[in-house]
Amino acid sequence: MATPPPLLRLHPHRILPRLRRFTSGRLLLCLHPKSLYATASTSQAAPTPPPQPPPHGPSLRRGRPTTGHPPEALLSFSRTFDLAALRVPAAACASLERRLRGHLLNWPRVRNIARLPNDDGDGLISPPTSPGSSSALPPTAVARREKLAREFNARGFVEFPILAKMSRPTGRTRRETKGRAAGGKETKYEKDKVYVVEVLEQGGEDDEDEWKGLVGEKGFGKGAWRGEPTRLLLLDEGHAKRRVDELPEAVKVVLEHEANQGGPFAYELVQCQLTLFYDYWPMNEVLEALLPEGIIIPAGFETVGHIAHLNLRDEHLPYKTLIAQVVLDKNKPKIQTVVNKIDAIQNDYRTMQLEILAGHDSLVTTVIESGLRFQVDLATVYWNSRLSTERQRLVNNIFQNSDVVCDVFSGVGPIAISAAKKVKYVYANDLNPAAVEYLEQNIVLNKLERKIEVFNMDARRFVNAMYSSQHVHPVTQVVMNLPKDAAEFLDVFRGILRNRQTGHIAMPKIHVYGFSKAEDPEYDFHERINVALCDSVTGVEMHRVRLVAPGKWMLCASFTLPESVASAKANYITC
Repeated sequence: MATPPPLLRLHPHRILPRLRRFTSGRLLLCLHPKSLYATASTSQAAPTPPPQPPPHGPSLRRGRPTTGHPPEALLSFSRTFDLAALRVPAAACASLERRLRGHLLNWPRVRNIARLPNDDGDGLISPPTSPGSSSALPPTAVARREKLAREFNARGFVEFPILAKMSRPTGRTRRETKGRAAGGKETKYEKDKVYVVEVLEQGGEDDEDEWKGLVGEKGFGKGAWRGEPTRLLLLDEGHAKRRVDELPEAVKVVLEHEANQGGPFAYELVQCQLTLFYDYWPMNEVLEALLPEGIIIPAGFETVGHIAHLNLRDEHLPYKTLIAQVVLDKNKPKIQTVVNKIDAIQNDYRTMQLEILAGHDSLVTTVIESGLRFQVDLATVYWNSRLSTERQRLVNNIFQNSDVVCDVFSGVGPIAISAAKKVKYVYANDLNPAAVEYLEQNIVLNKLERKIEVFNMDARRFVNAMYSSQHVHPVTQVVMNLPKDAAEFLDVFRGILRNRQTGHIAMPKIHVYGFSKAEDPEYDFHERINVALCDSVTGVEMHRVRLVAPGKWMLCASFTLPESVASAKANYITC
């Protein structure tokens, strides 16, 4: 009887790497741990082995959890990794780093060169050559302590510079010590530390450990370092817990070459511990560890000044506070407030209903765009930072110095003020009184009072006023940036010049924005323009601004207003 072919086992962690994570509920929110890998309860299916963490590189799924300096709420994100390092003279450190680049740690945001406290080496003296000489130190730590206490004087600060530095702490050390004594205040080490490298003591000389930190290397260790500072070159994690003779031959060749080129040269292989704290891990990896399995990790957000604007899905809402706190932690100090949009824009003023999730309560911020400053209150006005590229396209590529721009839906003035820096004159209008108030403030803030005139009225009334008044500059560019409804306002241009008694007037170029979900968005938007103007408009230039949602495009249609439309007998009420 033929042997049946073996079953094909598909490992989920190889097919869907997004699911390779564990759940932790130790930070700010109690989450019930869930099994990451469910196996089918059939008689033929074998249990799927648990996924293995990546073999190399920093990851929250690797290393050992750490207890120590960070606050208790952040301990679950501290990981300790065992490494090996070469202790080399500081003068040779830079050249060795270049030549050993492929054998060094090379982790993001972790320097390959580590500098340990009290490792400057100033004034360190090599141990005496003869143990029987009069200057030899006593053999035990107790005898050395008694000798130091008996002979130490002002000259001792020369022979023991590390002890001298500890005797006179810097102002920063005094402030941190005072803060700890004041009761519970976090020091900078505890609050802002990203990683720390610690050398493991070797050889079992416990009685000498404390004195090595006090008086340097005099009388201790191998005596290889003679009055020069040293540094640690962190080797690749694959070399951890190896001896010197087990290092790669390429590393040995480089060290031997350095010794032959530079005269006396010493190095020492030491074992280290690299601890990565909460501040090291990127936002997406922290959220991946915190959120339950199957939830899509929020990938990004819009930045408005110091405010991070999230658009969370329904599945994120139970964890919105946790997500906001992580976003705030990982983007300080630039981000100081995190908000979430709780409803779509449904009012005439284009304002959004926002919920403050973390940080300061105020929604008033200052946005800097292309060297211009805009004051914005997201509670009362509309702002979209993602349209900054489109605004600059209009100003830099389309508007000319001699143009007169009419911004029908100006908001707080991102297009009007940017254009005023280049064009001859700008007429800006918005229906929202709060937006007009901030527009006037931003005009003064950018010193453009003489080049912008502000209106607060309905869009149709504003366009009629521009073409019925005898005291305005002839408009050459019209911007209608209201994607939801702008096309419906195009009917105001039908018959706009039918009652003008003056001579020939140049037709303005209109830039109208809109959304489309059609398979051919350009054709769909063009047809809507034709319907609004009751005419077949030719020469329309379509530009795709951005994909605002799956299958939904934001478009900009630019065309010169046909004279037949502007001089038509029928107005926008009767087409």
